[in-house]
Amino acid sequence: MNDPAARRIVHVPRRYTAHEWGGTETVIQEISRQQQKDGWTPEIHTSKGLDPTPSELIAGVPVFRYDYCYPFFGLAEADRLAMDKKGGNLLSWSLHRAFMQMNDVRVFHAHALNRIGGHVRYAARKKNRPYVVTLHGGVFDVPPAERAALAKPAEKKLEWGRLFGMLLGSRKVLPEADHVLCVGYSEFEKAREKLPHDRVSYLPNGVDPAKFANGDGAAFRQKYGIPQDRFLVGNISRIDFQKNQLQLVEAFARFHRTNPMGHLLLCGPETQPEYAAKIGQVIEGNGLQSAVTRIPGVRNDSPDLVNGFHACDVFVLASIHEPFGIVCLEAWSSGCALIGAKVGGVKGLIRDGENGYFFDPASENAVATLADRLTRLAANPGLRSQMAAAGLKDVKANYTWQKVCAQLESVYQAAAARH
Repeated sequence: MNDPAARRIVHVPRRYTAHEWGGTETVIQEISRQQQKDGWTPEIHTSKGLDPTPSELIAGVPVFRYDYCYPFFGLAEADRLAMDKKGGNLLSWSLHRAFMQMNDVRVFHAHALNRIGGHVRYAARKKNRPYVVTLHGGVFDVPPAERAALAKPAEKKLEWGRLFGMLLGSRKVLPEADHVLCVGYSEFEKAREKLPHDRVSYLPNGVDPAKFANGDGAAFRQKYGIPQDRFLVGNISRIDFQKNQLQLVEAFARFHRTNPMGHLLLCGPETQPEYAAKIGQVIEGNGLQSAVTRIPGVRNDSPDLVNGFHACDVFVLASIHEPFGIVCLEAWSSGCALIGAKVGGVKGLIRDGENGYFFDPASENAVATLADRLTRLAANPGLRSQMAAAGLKDVKANYTWQKVCAQLESVYQAAAARH
């Protein structure tokens, strides 16, 4: 059944929606677009989580969505929504049927584990095709607090889907995979230790520098009511405990006391509304309502994305856990100075004082340190330009999608040979 002429590559994320975009969606889209340029036929098959549209083209890549459920008794609508937004262990028999009707697949590429990964494993084995798994974070290298937050919607709920997980071989997805990819180096190291095979590789994320090279920051500021003369601190990421915007707001409040021309941009969908509410309380408690602009997120294909980076004087990624940090590459490609949390994949991107600044979100002095970094960059535009240029040099040397996909193609070939 292995067809050496098969061109179809089936990417399978847990969800994929343009209006709640994240780093995983960016990776899948850009890999798919590069694969199209290389002559392959990538498709994205996923659930209808957060988007009931059965099929559409996003950036020229076909996306197919299927009915699904969370196999728990007693789930409230709020629980389902929380699972849709982050980490839900779903089951989709319509997706399964679609897989079983495919006979011309070159490789199945899973971007999720649990039951949806089980669907991929089962279909790949039944269809005698190789399958590859990418770990986008949250498997071997995830803080206990975040793991607990992911499990909270299903707490004290009776699960009736475990039998189906066993039938699909959900727990065998990683041990039996023809190859496992990790976007974060720390996760790669832990995966090598814990998996019973050596078919594991580190494959960083990438960026298209040309896409972010030109933007209209002034137009973005005008559109969202941000004065042109403000020193703009930006954070473009989902509003989530993991992304640590609360600590960023606290640091900005301290910075703003001595830098009243400072302004903060928080742009991203709210995956945890209760956390977003806490951020709002801190903003109000510090009297920062006029100094903070909150935008619920922009589509990846919107000019507001690139323009937003260009509007910023400095970009801050404050995450307490970050498998890679693709927004760092996007910020550098936009000519933006960068401050990043010294965690996960970000540790491999920033050279402190050269192409950006670090701060440790776990330190008791984190807020003061981050505020100090902001103060230094606000006072020194030459240093901001120097750091941004150094970051862009790194991007062009190591992190273009063309280079990333060349490595991925080698993995696909090795997976096919092993299979």
